[in-house]
Amino acid sequence: MKWQLSLLLSGSMLSLSLGFGLGLPCASAQAQTPGAPDRALASQLNQLLRQGFDRPQQSLQALGTLPAAQKPSADTQRTLRLTEGRLQVMAGNVDAAQMIADALAVDPGAAQTVLLLRAEIADRLGQSELAANFATQTLDGLALDCPREGLAEAPGRAALMDAVQRQRCDFRSAWSALRILGRTQFKEGALPLAQASAQYELALAEAGRDAVLTALSLGQLAVLAQSQGQAEQADSYLAQAQKTIRGDDLGLAIVKNYMGAVGGLRGDSVSQLKALEEGLKLAKQADAPRLIAHLQSNMADAYLRLKQPALALDAANQALPVVLGFKDLRIERSLRQNISLALIQLGYFDKARQEIQRTNDLRGNSADQGVRADELKELGEAWAAAGQAKEAIALFHAERKLSAEVTASNREASLQQLKVKYDSDRKQGDLALLQRERTLVDQQLANRGLAQQASVAVAVLLVLTLLFVVLMVRKVRSARQRLQANELLLRAQSERDPLTDLANRRHLLAVMAMQPKAEFTGALLMIDIDHFKHVNDQHGHGVGDQVICEVARRISHAVRAEDLVVRWGGEEFLVFAPDVDHETLHRLAKRILMEVGALPVQAQNGPLRVTVSIGFAHFPLPPAMLDLHWEQAVNWADMALYTAKSRGRNQAMGIATVSAGDAEALMQIEADFDAACSSERVSLHQVLGPALI
Repeated sequence: MKWQLSLLLSGSMLSLSLGFGLGLPCASAQAQTPGAPDRALASQLNQLLRQGFDRPQQSLQALGTLPAAQKPSADTQRTLRLTEGRLQVMAGNVDAAQMIADALAVDPGAAQTVLLLRAEIADRLGQSELAANFATQTLDGLALDCPREGLAEAPGRAALMDAVQRQRCDFRSAWSALRILGRTQFKEGALPLAQASAQYELALAEAGRDAVLTALSLGQLAVLAQSQGQAEQADSYLAQAQKTIRGDDLGLAIVKNYMGAVGGLRGDSVSQLKALEEGLKLAKQADAPRLIAHLQSNMADAYLRLKQPALALDAANQALPVVLGFKDLRIERSLRQNISLALIQLGYFDKARQEIQRTNDLRGNSADQGVRADELKELGEAWAAAGQAKEAIALFHAERKLSAEVTASNREASLQQLKVKYDSDRKQGDLALLQRERTLVDQQLANRGLAQQASVAVAVLLVLTLLFVVLMVRKVRSARQRLQANELLLRAQSERDPLTDLANRRHLLAVMAMQPKAEFTGALLMIDIDHFKHVNDQHGHGVGDQVICEVARRISHAVRAEDLVVRWGGEEFLVFAPDVDHETLHRLAKRILMEVGALPVQAQNGPLRVTVSIGFAHFPLPPAMLDLHWEQAVNWADMALYTAKSRGRNQAMGIATVSAGDAEALMQIEADFDAACSSERVSLHQVLGPALI
């Protein structure tokens, strides 16, 4: 009953607004140059944008009366024009906003401003793909200043917060672009990608200490979590959102809207309606007519679920004039869908068909397979309940076809998200893993297709049981989606170290199993943090974990793109470097020593000087080039590491040559490596670490 579309387009509504309107200033409040608008002016503009969501014309008039400097800087002029453009979008004056975007486009310094404004214009017109394209370009332009990698760990979050606090990262513009992109991903049914976008939104909002943006990101994550069957996670997000927005009636009204959405997704219409009524009361206290209309739209959905079509029709008709006045096509579509469902339940079939046609006209060519599938399902169930079997069956077939496309899209989105997270494009082992998982998912989808065919046959033969079959298929689909997602995540997570997010021994085993022959070729570097026990004993295991994470990051930064870094255990790391010559290997060892030891690690108790010892070797071992299994090769690198530690630490010892003619001679050297080094049967190459002051 059009709840999801209504909410996320209440969220989408909010994204035009929530990009700016509800106290979410994106108007270069992040001043990055001496000529940028001062904070006082930015605060005034943000207030106008917040008020503009409900009263855009008044905000436009007030914008013209703002006092300006005698010679405003170029950045200030751009900000004023951008604010005017956004207010025009809020008012539904898209042509006026487009003229402002065209005028700004001739200014080379306004490139990012123009892209974001064009994204919001396209979003308002329902051009989802175009809006997502502009939003992606905006994010690409902000990527260098707003780091996105490693946000699941403390160093990554600290880097983002530092960028925001130093005003390098325009976090509000990035947040707005992500909101548009995530909404398009949701409408297309790519829930994992939409969830990843919302999680980045949350990180940006928290880094900027913006309570309203934080609460809205949490609300969006709650809906996405519930859409994927993660009820406990959804409740946790909603509890955090309420705590964050406490004391702000308008913000709390929006959070109540999200609570209603989650209740609707769970089929709990009573709690859904209760949350919406509470939100409506708060919105009236805040005198927010547009938000009131959105809440009434969603209340219509709740009344429909409670089989109270007359109340649903009344709520929708109250909201419709306000929505039409703001030219809000997305919410108009949601309202007309709910009006159609109410008319079907009341038995006004001809009027319902007219409203359905109006809804289809509003949809146009939007790429919103996920939303459209929900619309078809709702209409099909309503026609079936009304005894209109022909229309119900036709819609059932259309929804089944579209749902299959959405499932395929979801599958690709899940795989894409895992590829990005684990650098699978650069690691052949991860690619092979994902390919195997994809084969498994394809087989499961094929099985599901057979189940759907059986459901259709039952529906044709037993129209009266149509509703029951639809509900059962939906539950099976949800369970299988959760299973598929869990299988992918568990398989990938089993080969990652949970503390550092590096590969673990299991992953290295999989990589070695893919080597073209049993004999190992390439180079290994075994790395150990010096005096790590002292760190744990003197500063505690929390600081110890922080040191391990930072050393892991520095090692990863020092090696080449094709090298594999593995957390071997405790404070030990292993680097597998394929296709490397001896000279490059020595430079690689030197880089790791300097990258780790040159600068102190910034721990919570103060800076700590940390160094490492390294043992390394190139295989097969020269000069005899005898073949070794990879596990033997690891043992040789480990012996070299032991030598580096015994000779003072903060250095690397590499095996240069080994005087052994056969495998038995190698085993004798392995049995007493120190003696072999002393007798010069093994020659070593020393690489010194940074000088300690």
